[in-house]
Amino acid sequence: MSDYHHGFSVSIERTSDERVLLSLHARGKLEHQDYATLVPMLESAIAGMEHPKVDVLFDMRELDGWEIRAAWDDLKLGLKHGRHFNRVAMVGNKQWQEVAAKIGSWFIGGEARVFEEKTEALAWLQQNA
Repeated sequence: MSDYHHGFSVSIERTSDERVLLSLHARGKLEHQDYATLVPMLESAIAGMEHPKVDVLFDMRELDGWEIRAAWDDLKLGLKHGRHFNRVAMVGNKQWQEVAAKIGSWFIGGEARVFEEKTEALAWLQQNA
């Protein structure tokens, strides 16, 4: 039995009629199956909303990266639902995570920022809630 853990812990909270808070805690190297689980959950949460706004709290401190297919899944998610993302707050402390955040921001309609502390990230998300 392996001690290696990977994937997302996911929480989705409807904060108003048209707004959702998606909280993700990523661990290890993300795989295709992680997105096969996440994407239907997100799509179900925003189903029926005329103009959904998704705020994301993405804790990346234990993230080691993406497998190639999972990186493709992440890109497809951004292309399909990027206009719904309002604010994406990423909590991380590695240089490559800031680079990944900048690249990811090209595929969303809103803002993306990297924070070292989760409390700062939450405060930023709640500023315009």
